[in-house]
This record gives sequence, C-alpha cells and structure tokens, in this order.
Amino acid sequence: MKVGFIGLGTMGAGIALNVIRGQHSLVVHDINRRSADPHLELGAAWADTPREVAAASEVVFTSLPGPTEVQAVALGDDGILAGLSVGQAYFDLSTNSPTVMRELHARFAEKGGALLDAPVSGGPDGAKSGKMAIWVGGDEDVFTAHKPVLESMSDAARYIGPIGAGSVAKLVHNLSGYIIQTALAETFTMGVKAGLEPDAIWEAVRQGALGRRRTFDTLYRNFLPAKFDPPDFALALAKKDVALACEVGREFEVPMKLAHTTLAELTEAMNRGWGGRDSRVAMLLQSERAGVNIQVTEDRLQQILDDD
Repeated sequence: MKVGFIGLGTMGAGIALNVIRGQHSLVVHDINRRSADPHLELGAAWADTPREVAAASEVVFTSLPGPTEVQAVALGDDGILAGLSVGQAYFDLSTNSPTVMRELHARFAEKGGALLDAPVSGGPDGAKSGKMAIWVGGDEDVFTAHKPVLESMSDAARYIGPIGAGSVAKLVHNLSGYIIQTALAETFTMGVKAGLEPDAIWEAVRQGALGRRRTFDTLYRNFLPAKFDPPDFALALAKKDVALACEVGREFEVPMKLAHTTLAELTEAMNRGWGGRDSRVAMLLQSERAGVNIQVTEDRLQQILDDD
C-alpha cells in the first residue's frame, strides 16, 4: 500500500521505519528535512508539503505534538485536506482532543475522505520495535481495510469505537498515569518525612498488592534516582495530555478534582522552566513542599531489582 507519513519526531520516526519494513511504499514529510534521512535511505520518497503527501498516497498518517499542529497540517493551504482524494483515509496517531477530531472528521467527510483518530501507546522504544498499542476511533470498515498497515506499526492495533473514541481511550490511559504519579509523590514524601528511607519504602511496597502488579517498577527510572534528563516523555506534552482530559471532563460534567490538581502541578512545573525535562520532574514539587530530598543511587536500585 502507498503510505504517506507526516511527523518524524521521537515517535513518528520509528513508526514510519516499521511501515517500510512491513513492505509498504512510503512518502514522508517533516518540518525538519534531515529527520527523513533514515527513511529516504531505505527507499522512502520525500514530499515538500502535506498536500503532496496526500496526493501521492492511498492512506496518510500523522504523528504530531498536539491539536494545533494537527489542525495546521490537516487544514492548511498546503494541508492534507487540499490533496485528499475521495475515499482516501487519514489516521492521526497523535494524542489529540476528541472534540478536534470530531470537527476534523466532519470536514474530511464533506470532501469524501475518512479521518480516524488512532493514538499510540508504547513510548519511543515501542515505536521502534512495533511493540505498542494503537487505539482507533472512526469508521470500523476503514479500520479493517487498513489493518495490514496498522499491524506493520503495532502488535496491538485495536478498534475502540466511533470518531473520538481512540483519543478518549488514550487520555484515560495517560491521565491515569499522571494521577498515579502525583499520588506517589505525596505518599513517598509522607513516608520519608515519617523517618523511612525511600529505598526501604520502595522495596516494601513493591511486594504489596499494587506492587505485585508492577505499579511501582517505573519509579526506578526517574523519581527515585532524581534523573529527569534526557526526557522519556517531555513535561510540556504531559501537561497537554492532562489539559485535554480535563476538557473532556468539563464537556461531560465529570468531577475531576485530582485531574485538575495534577494539571496544576504540571503547570507549576512548567513555570519552573522544566517543559523540556521528563514529565516526572513535576514530582519534585511535592518533595520541595515536604522539605525532603529523595535520591537513591542507581546501584542500590539495581540491587533491589536483582534481589527480586
């Protein structure tokens, strides 16, 4: 299948390479021309605009930072919609606003195209390996027709429901993670201020009910060693995801006290100038308020893992 791909950043670059490995032809575009070098070396073609990508493809995918960028790429003078053919499909892999997706879906339908929201989950490693989830909202027949392409990118491409459903699923997933992150910062600082060592707390709770579900294992990568650079997932993007989830809550009149607390935490961290650091850096705010310093050596953390 002739696949168009726009957005070759941290996630998109790996996903697009897997499209090539899946024996699909690929045409690419990004605001940074050099980011396409690995793809061009493997036989991909370059397009100067999103419009040219759409005109040269049977199906288009975008992997972009958020709603603003997706709207610009989709609806600009040289955007995807301008080059779209009747019956052509467009999948947005970004974490996006379900409201924006519904609006774009209507615009594409007017021209005879099909837009589907298809956010991914798996991080940069999953994007490279193909071990990641894709949650798709939109026309199920269109999803089914393009499943071979989706399966070249992912080992868990799943149809969720009508347009916007994929975005809602992704926001549920991401917001859950950020809420848990905020709660863990609070509970750990309580334990440390009560006299326990942070590594002792971690070693203990990993064997509790939540710990046996591996809820706490991720703490060894950022929070416990106080290591937030380079980012696995930038704070600025995390704030965007939580803000989108809060918008959904307001739309459906769902009380979301902890979600708004989490958003306030991420906003305060952004105001510290931490937007480019790992999203978990916001957990330092609670450490500061509690007056404790949580930092465990990587050797000690590895020892705990090895003794598991």
